[in-house]
Amino acid sequence: MSSKLMTAAEAVADIPDGASIAAGGFGLCGIPQIVIEALAARDVGDFEVFSNNAGVDGKGLGILLETGKLRRIVSSYVGENKEFARQYLSGELEVELTPQGTLAERMRAGGSGIGAFYTRTGVGTFVADGGMPWKYDSTGGVAVASPPKETREIRGETYVLEQAIEADYSLVRAAVADRSGNLRFNLTARNFSPLAAMAGRVCIVEAEEVVEVGELAPDDIHLPGIFVHRLVELTTEQVAQTKWIEKMTTNPPSEGQR
Repeated sequence: MSSKLMTAAEAVADIPDGASIAAGGFGLCGIPQIVIEALAARDVGDFEVFSNNAGVDGKGLGILLETGKLRRIVSSYVGENKEFARQYLSGELEVELTPQGTLAERMRAGGSGIGAFYTRTGVGTFVADGGMPWKYDSTGGVAVASPPKETREIRGETYVLEQAIEADYSLVRAAVADRSGNLRFNLTARNFSPLAAMAGRVCIVEAEEVVEVGELAPDDIHLPGIFVHRLVELTTEQVAQTKWIEKMTTNPPSEGQR
């Protein structure tokens, strides 16, 4: 049962150039920071990544961006990462923007053996009709645009066909894992993580705590271990050092606090 446990460096050691990667996380919430750092330390790149966004500058997938390791990203959100926006607008990075719920369902479909599905989301927009800029050239012109997608009338409504996402690898963080790879996530840190995990042919998980098999009650398991292939147990220091607040908002002090 302990065979899934390994170091972060061992877990990413066979990820090759050009691999496709599904990554969990939302901004800085629930991102697999330690395995991303281990991957960034290797001399490989040209990755296609599926993730809600690309972390922020210097953290999460932002590390892979800054080191020029990403060729293409399928995501929902460019904001909060200046380097992400810069590479996209300068033609260095191909970006397929997709509605957030559609992205989540594409990952879930890939992990569930569903090749494609129909949805009303995006009908009547560039998402369905094509023409969305995927990649710019050096002069600001559109070098690659999205193609039109198949549509179909269902119950009197128009639906657009979306392809499932199947990645070579997936990288996620869990709050607790048992040695068999059963996972529990913490509150909003769950976000895209179970879906990204399902979408990867090889799923790499970094866990803040690893317990023995049987310590997680069945109803506490958010993702079964059948989807998890490699497990990295984080140290207390690694967990503490990666608990960031993306945007801190505080109330002004009251009269008595000044």
